[in-house]
Amino acid sequence: MKIDLTDTTASKINKALVQGRRAVGTQAVGMVLTLVIVTDEENAYDALKAANDASREHPSRKLVVIKRVSRSPRDRAKARLDAEVRVGADAGTGETVVVRLYGEVINHAQSVVLPLLLPDAPVVVWWPVNAPTDPAKDPLGALAQRRVTDTYASEQPVQELAGRAEAYTPGDTDLAWTRITPWRSMLAAALDQVSCEVTAAEVEGEEFNPSCELLAMWLADRLKVPVKRSFSAGPGLTAVRMETSCGPIVLDRADGSLATLSIQGQPDRAVALQRRETAELMAEELRRLDPDDIYASALRFGVDRLATPADNGADDTSKAGAAKSDAKPASSAAAKKAAPAKKAAAK
Repeated sequence: MKIDLTDTTASKINKALVQGRRAVGTQAVGMVLTLVIVTDEENAYDALKAANDASREHPSRKLVVIKRVSRSPRDRAKARLDAEVRVGADAGTGETVVVRLYGEVINHAQSVVLPLLLPDAPVVVWWPVNAPTDPAKDPLGALAQRRVTDTYASEQPVQELAGRAEAYTPGDTDLAWTRITPWRSMLAAALDQVSCEVTAAEVEGEEFNPSCELLAMWLADRLKVPVKRSFSAGPGLTAVRMETSCGPIVLDRADGSLATLSIQGQPDRAVALQRRETAELMAEELRRLDPDDIYASALRFGVDRLATPADNGADDTSKAGAAKSDAKPASSAAAKKAAPAKKAAAK
């Protein structure tokens, strides 16, 4: 069921939600959180579709906030709030409210959203595109326990990571980090099978892919060894190589779906590492609403401390020395202790 409201208020939207629930015979109970999606008109459909798919695992009230900036000075001066209320089959699992802000009300989006939040339920704010520099200080971000961005959607994704590190506040996370959860889990499992010292690592993937940088920073931060960042044609991450005292450990994924895990002295194994859709990424993020300390530590390691193919030999030596200054090469036992558990803490 859909209810369209023009030039409305938050109070009228709440009344429409009650009216819609009564009409379709559903209850407000059962929803576990409020998901606020801040996006533009162009990306609203895809973002809402992903949120609806994720709501099958996490029933929620979805509030889509679209800020409509008019080119006409007359329209910009007129503050208006339009809304579309969806309940029942049209809203996935839960409820959906699409609000479009015009004029001065754009600068007070938090005042519109606040009365629509589920009482006594966590709030998650997601920016599919155009995320603020400091999500925690954004008026909408300040309402949330968890703030989700996606650096891959920015114009300069790798440089965006540096800004994310400077502005990090507990509760921030990024879908570029969520994309590498299976990789981190598989690498941690591989180190569980050997008793060797890891001396160096290399991460190979697309040049402007923040997930590759985050995986390299995670390895360098957890293992305390020099990590080289190399480039490939993709798609996404293509390979991770770790040099150990017992021989190399290689996780290679050339086609974006099936990877091969090679460990010295063991037969090669095929493992599923398919690239996941946005709905799966959001469903994973909504499973935990506590601060992600592993993400924070990897993010603050810094992209500039990774060795890249553009560096010459002197730079590689200096960067390797800087990376080793914190600690000696880690053994697999230390790596198992520092790395997240296979599933529970792989994020």
